Amino acid sequence: MSANVLLGLSLRDLEYAVAVRRLLHFGRAAEQCNVSQPTLSEQIRKLEALLGVTLFERTRRRVEITARGEAILTRAERLLAEARSMLDLVHEIGAPLTGELSLGAIETLGPYYLPQILQKLRQEYPRLRLLLSEQKTEVLVSRLLGGELDTALVALPLSADSVTTTALFFEPFQLACPVGHPLERQPSLRLEDLDGDQLLLLEEGHCLRDHALSLCHSQPRTRTRHATSLETLWHMIAAGEGYSLLPSLSLRGREALAGLVASRPFVDPAIGRTIGLAWRASDPRSLEFQQLAQFLKSNIPEGISAI
Repeated sequence: MSANVLLGLSLRDLEYAVAVRRLLHFGRAAEQCNVSQPTLSEQIRKLEALLGVTLFERTRRRVEITARGEAILTRAERLLAEARSMLDLVHEIGAPLTGELSLGAIETLGPYYLPQILQKLRQEYPRLRLLLSEQKTEVLVSRLLGGELDTALVALPLSADSVTTTALFFEPFQLACPVGHPLERQPSLRLEDLDGDQLLLLEEGHCLRDHALSLCHSQPRTRTRHATSLETLWHMIAAGEGYSLLPSLSLRGREALAGLVASRPFVDPAIGRTIGLAWRASDPRSLEFQQLAQFLKSNIPEGISAI
């Protein structure tokens, strides 16, 4: 088929012809396509002339499809379906927060925060398909800059070039200690009350470890123990090995070890971390990510302060 024929093809004319094929009636086909019958008949004649093929045999009593017309219109119907699918895709891509979105989260936040927000996200953005992952901050930033992630939930501030961040909420830290520990019975709790020798930390690479060390920088740590995950850290506390500073969200739903671990808030409400949403500064979807951030800020878990 020559380029001139391709240029002359009209999806609308194909739609007219496919309607006649389905209904075997020019009048009803015209009504379905919201045009007059003379207009529909004329456009189909032009289509036949362009293709050099007679699509229909016309008599006063009925319309019959020619053999060549049947083969051509079968493909035309598939072509129209693909065109509609393409338009749906364009609409989906053009609409904010639709399609796939890869969202990473730091390991000390994701398991405790995401379950509380996912249902609200799916209700608000039903056409958004989230691809979730949990990693340490360094890995999240690397995957973000490499294009493997679209956005990430991280602790701020974040030292990374070419990354845009916006603060979502402040998550307080609480002291988690074995039941019966002297700190459990203390009327009020300050960082100065902590004995560094009993401080349990996550292994290197976790930002929560860095936060705990920065808060307790004045305390000696001659016998510091390390855990590979926050869950392991929790079990170490339950076993009586020491205490740690844990994010408030991670303390919820701990009934199984309620008789072994106690949690205490600090007098200073500023002891905690700021959680934010991060994305590549060059990503053209920046306005969409700002919209997502605003939604997350408007749906903060109970007991957590929005920023």
